[in-house]
Amino acid sequence: MGRFVNPDSSAFQVALNSRIYVDKTGLIEYTNSVLDTTNAYICNSRPRRFGKSYAANMLAAYYSKGADSEKMFSGLKISRESDFKKHLNKYDVIHIDIQWFLANCDNTDKVVLFITESVLEELRELYPEVVPKEVAKLSDALSRVKERTGQKFVIIIDEWDAIIRDGSVTENVQDEYLNFLRGMFKGIEPTKYIQLAYLTGILPIKKEKAQSAVNNLDEFTMLQADELAPYIGFTEDEVRELCEKYNRDFDKVKKWYDGYLLNGYQVYNPKAVVSIMTKGRFRSYWSETGSYEVVVPLICMNYDGLKNAIIEMLSGSDVKVDTATFKNDPAKIQNRDDVITYLIHLGYLGYNEDTETAFVPNEEIRQELTTAVRSSNWDELITFQQESRNLLMSTLAMNEKQVAAQIDKIHSEFTSTIQYNDENSLSSTISLDYSRRSRESG
Repeated sequence: MGRFVNPDSSAFQVALNSRIYVDKTGLIEYTNSVLDTTNAYICNSRPRRFGKSYAANMLAAYYSKGADSEKMFSGLKISRESDFKKHLNKYDVIHIDIQWFLANCDNTDKVVLFITESVLEELRELYPEVVPKEVAKLSDALSRVKERTGQKFVIIIDEWDAIIRDGSVTENVQDEYLNFLRGMFKGIEPTKYIQLAYLTGILPIKKEKAQSAVNNLDEFTMLQADELAPYIGFTEDEVRELCEKYNRDFDKVKKWYDGYLLNGYQVYNPKAVVSIMTKGRFRSYWSETGSYEVVVPLICMNYDGLKNAIIEMLSGSDVKVDTATFKNDPAKIQNRDDVITYLIHLGYLGYNEDTETAFVPNEEIRQELTTAVRSSNWDELITFQQESRNLLMSTLAMNEKQVAAQIDKIHSEFTSTIQYNDENSLSSTISLDYSRRSRESG
């Protein structure tokens, strides 16, 4: 067994040892069903702290020849499947974490070389006569192994997009990395040596011109999760069971942490749900692992209609969005819809595939986004909130004349300033302050 080639099962054992473990081995049932087919090239993207690494570690533990994991999986859902033992620990697995390589590379300009040489070194130990020193490309090495031994590979890449999302990595290095992925997965030759490819990260595969950089990957995203929807986060049934076990108010948990609508499933943020079960306090646990400051540069981009859309969604409205324009590259955001689509992939917004609309999924995210907006010092929002606060006070005082006058003032003075052009937008902005005041008092 090695670090990157045929790893053991210790990483997945950590998940099983945790106080709360939700069985997601149904993902293995799906990957087993597509092994050695045209659907065996998978890119499963999801936000941070949605179990990306758990899933990658689980697949490595199940397929790797370097692991002896039958006991580990016994009792889990996958053990009840007829082909459970057929694929258990039967494959040469390459499991790499791109974020780890970035963090441990002294010179990010050489990160692709670092990845390549690290894996090749272990392949040479495993197949010394097949992978000589002169073999410099990983794709070439895998092709040689298949040709000489008949052995196919399961390739698992965690945080595949870390190089794309890291602003310190140059465009030349990103291009080199995309060429690395092309060599690994694109064309006829990879179909000869790949049994399964599973890539996971926050973003779908980067688009270039009108095509994906690697367009033969079957993509499952926060826009279209399809069959993998129940394995993206915790489902409502799973959360309900946890609430019963830990004596938590399910309706309150739902309000705070539900909201991601994926292929008919209500999906919850696993990090937040585990935290509320073990700690019992309703607050934004997601922010503990990543600051809202990531969002600030996005919502402050100078695109027509962006602030309008953010305020509407904060107030509870859905906003129409064209997700097709985003190139899955933060450096190439070009319009309002690109920003909203990126926020969907980051998990700060939900997406309704049927209506093609974006929305704030739950109270946890609403608080995060509201904090980001306030820290951005939007003059429009600050002034508008003050007027809506005055309206709220007049309403509570049951001062009909003052309420009418305040609504007229907001309608006449602020609608054009914030570019709101309908009564629904007006009510959305007013309700933003109502909901905020309600949270403060409750």
